[in-house]
Amino acid sequence: MLQVSNLEAVYQKMILALRGISLHVKEGQIVALLGSNGAGKSTTLKAISGLLGAEDGHITDGTIEFQGELIHNTSPDQLVKKGIFLCMEGRRIFKDLTVEENLYAGAYTRKDRSSIKKDIDKIYEYFPKLKMLEHRKAGYLSGGEQQMLAIGRGLMAKPKLLLLDEPSLGIAPLLVKEIFENIKKINEEEGLTILVVEQNANIALSIADYGYIIENGRVVMKGEASALLEDKTISEHYLGSGKDLKEGRSYRQRQRVVW
Repeated sequence: MLQVSNLEAVYQKMILALRGISLHVKEGQIVALLGSNGAGKSTTLKAISGLLGAEDGHITDGTIEFQGELIHNTSPDQLVKKGIFLCMEGRRIFKDLTVEENLYAGAYTRKDRSSIKKDIDKIYEYFPKLKMLEHRKAGYLSGGEQQMLAIGRGLMAKPKLLLLDEPSLGIAPLLVKEIFENIKKINEEEGLTILVVEQNANIALSIADYGYIIENGRVVMKGEASALLEDKTISEHYLGSGKDLKEGRSYRQRQRVVW
């Protein structure tokens, strides 16, 4: 479904954020994109969703292909219509709107208006807490409830590919577990393809089919999620100090994974 090939991206015409990253996502998969802060994870999602320009960034080399069509020069609104939706880091819900109004906002580009209420009810089935809070302003929700709402709003756009940027950020562990269980359930029941960026490698790989680890804008390790979970290099060091992880050398630990 998605093929990113040798992608390079810069900010402010001088800061090289992606250095030839390549990855692919098959239809119906959950793929985890892992890495430390500054590795290029969010930049990759913004490049795929067309939002780099909003932060004075742009693609300088490489291609992005979605369902056989080159899309790296396509505007964000057109990408949503093609079926790509990004749930951004920090949730970015409309705080002055109610839960239900936020969900309706997610369906803004849809033409099948008669199906929207039915789809909102389905969101409430996945996230029952949102049903209880449907008339409450979103700004008064907890961080976990806001994340559920952000995912629900994304689903209302009827995407073919859902991009999730750090869905566990700033959320209590119990709610993180619930959210990721629902992500897996949505994938299985709806057949929705998902690319998720996470720093919590354990929980991301536990629901994913495939995983990539990036460092300094490059892919340094990839493989089946189950195999990555068992890799001692990842469990002990997660990401190294810039040397090649695949050679199995010893590295100064920079960040530990939550295992």
